[in-house]
Amino acid sequence: MTVRARPIGYYVHHHGTGHRARAAAIAAAAPGRVVLLGTGLAGQVGDLAHIDLPDDRVDDAFAGRDAAATRPAALHYAPLDHAGIRARVAAITRWIDEAAPALIVIDVSVEMAMLARIASVPTVVVRLSGDRTDPAHLACFRGATALLSPFAAALDDPLIPADIAARTRYAPGLSPRAFAAPARPRQVTVILGTGGNTLPASVWADAARAVPDHDWLVLGHVAAPAESPANLTLAGWVDDVPARIARASVVIGGAGDGVVSAVLQARRPFICLPEPRPYDEQVGKAAALARAGAAIVCPDPVHADWPALVAAARGIDPAAQGALDDPDGSARTAAWLIDLADRGFPA
Repeated sequence: MTVRARPIGYYVHHHGTGHRARAAAIAAAAPGRVVLLGTGLAGQVGDLAHIDLPDDRVDDAFAGRDAAATRPAALHYAPLDHAGIRARVAAITRWIDEAAPALIVIDVSVEMAMLARIASVPTVVVRLSGDRTDPAHLACFRGATALLSPFAAALDDPLIPADIAARTRYAPGLSPRAFAAPARPRQVTVILGTGGNTLPASVWADAARAVPDHDWLVLGHVAAPAESPANLTLAGWVDDVPARIARASVVIGGAGDGVVSAVLQARRPFICLPEPRPYDEQVGKAAALARAGAAIVCPDPVHADWPALVAAARGIDPAAQGALDDPDGSARTAAWLIDLADRGFPA
């Protein structure tokens, strides 16, 4: 008699695209085992098993924190009397009851990790960069069966307590792998993430004018500048960002895990523009990349010396970037999760 393996749930946060991209990469490497749980997954994850959850956002500028006057210290986002949250919690707990998952990966949400633990499901909590030593994060981490960070250990934040770091599996390379491609000479590709970007288009017009011997390609949503130089192209959002990164001779982008992972796998000169995020996530990741010799950090793109930055980026050693990447990251992580699920957990 064949015993059917219990599923692995994967909760996907819906702010930005990085969470969904790595969830899909892991799920694709574990055929038939992973069920993605999140908002807006339909049409975005191919034929991967998924459940679309009711939306829990209070506004379009969702950043994982609510505006509640009071809130338990163990929670970040718990607005009161929100119908979407009630329906969301009901959908998740109903699936847990019916599917009896062996474990759930939480990427990311303190509240969902606590909910899974209360529902008696072991959790693997994705731990991102930044100063996450607040009471809610620490309680979430210590309540998890294991922790997973989508980057190399060398990029971790020095403020993380030793016991948390010791329980973390570092997993670089959790992004779709683009086919290797020769870089186009003098092609600067700018990546504007969907998690939030506040730079005006004039910044890229000025940058293109400052480095006129390069073609500048901007990917992402940005309004057209009042005057655009001939060497600047605004392509909007595209579906093949990793491939575009692989073809660039210099990449400019934020310090989100998706962009960083794609740059490291392509071994491309990288100018990192850390964007404002909760817990200084991108500031910490950018500083770690600079320490590792894998990126040039530009904290003020409005007043940047673009010719000097482009020249400095071209001096980055690809080997330093390669040391932070794992071409088999998704497959290794999928195998690790399956092993955790199949061998069970101590009570």
